[in-house]
Amino acid sequence: MTSTRTAHSLPLALLAGAVLFLGAALLAFPVPAAESFNPAAGKKVNEIEIGYLKKETRPNALSASRLEKEPEDIGVAGAETALRENNSAGQFLGDHYSVTETVVGPDDDVVAGLNELVGKGVRYVIVDAPADDLLALSDAAKGKDVLLFNVRAPEIALRQDNCRTNVLHVAPDRAMLADALAQYLIGHEWKDWLLVTGPTPEDKAYASAIERAADRFGGNIVDRRSYKDLPGRDRDEIGTIPGPSQGAGDDVARYDVIVVADEAQSWAPYAPYRGNALRPVVGTSGLMAESWHGAHSKWGARQLNSHFEEEHNRLMRPIDYHAYIAARTVGEGATRNRNADFQTIHDFILSDKFQLNGFKGIRHTYRPWDGQFRQPILLVTDKVVVSVSPQPGFPHPSAPDVLVDTLGIDQDESHCNIADQAETAKP
Repeated sequence: MTSTRTAHSLPLALLAGAVLFLGAALLAFPVPAAESFNPAAGKKVNEIEIGYLKKETRPNALSASRLEKEPEDIGVAGAETALRENNSAGQFLGDHYSVTETVVGPDDDVVAGLNELVGKGVRYVIVDAPADDLLALSDAAKGKDVLLFNVRAPEIALRQDNCRTNVLHVAPDRAMLADALAQYLIGHEWKDWLLVTGPTPEDKAYASAIERAADRFGGNIVDRRSYKDLPGRDRDEIGTIPGPSQGAGDDVARYDVIVVADEAQSWAPYAPYRGNALRPVVGTSGLMAESWHGAHSKWGARQLNSHFEEEHNRLMRPIDYHAYIAARTVGEGATRNRNADFQTIHDFILSDKFQLNGFKGIRHTYRPWDGQFRQPILLVTDKVVVSVSPQPGFPHPSAPDVLVDTLGIDQDESHCNIADQAETAKP
């Protein structure tokens, strides 16, 4: 079953402190989409509609805690918060932004949902869907003036062998998350790791990213264990996690931390309290690498979190942040390219002229070779932000001014070049 709704917003300028969000956007002009007449203002308004396409899924594993349940407005709430900023500039420039959400059921055709949005004239679509659906949407949009923003799928392959010129990735991939964590661990001399991996494909993919990060930054995986569901046992049965070896002759390798790979949070939350392990738990539980956190307060993040909480009565989650960035990308791209065609805006977003405030201490851009949003990664617990990666001491070998590219697949090792794809696609 497919459902659709459209959200509008009041201008952010009506809120105190709005100038912190506008920046230089008021100095430029946006691209028109559809035009409507505003009788009150006596002038035409350019309607710029952003699509939010969500595919409901059946998870491979259930979380150990009901507190992990996602809010019904996950993701789209972030896009709606971005509308305030887009419209605060748009009200002076004759533009109005809105978000139309289309939700597709687990057994329904996600491409039909995209066609519905495109049929309404939507050219920018935020996609909250698994990797396979994202690729199907990209294929369906090929040759059309449609740009997709991936806000959920963390698969590395989407930025590598399966990268597409019509997809931008706001969500960090697993390589970025693993690298951010590895830099912190190595920087604190926690070099020996016990890796415990869950049974799902997602768990194994995360563990693979951890192994890559260990090789890249000097970590040493001294032992590997696998979590297995045991019939008739409680979910908190995580198998045998040995204590770290303290003397010669013990048959258990010494380790500094336990790295858990459990993306569904099915068993890892119990890891600190089972077995004989008196070591920090990191990875998908304990100390985690995330793109956003409700406790993040530096670089203007407190204001963003506060605005979001006022509007939606809950904390901003990573997918909310991704959708916020995607919608703001549309606003910034359109604002800086008045009367430009779709391809001009697309190319601008991938150029070094595009810059966005992502509230993490840098001017954010997209990597031109794979469409990945450049961003520092927060190292967090459930309560606090502990640190932010990239960490000191890990310089970029060829671009010291782009330290954030030490997180994830760098250009020299990338299998993707969307610029070449675009050239090939030209008639």
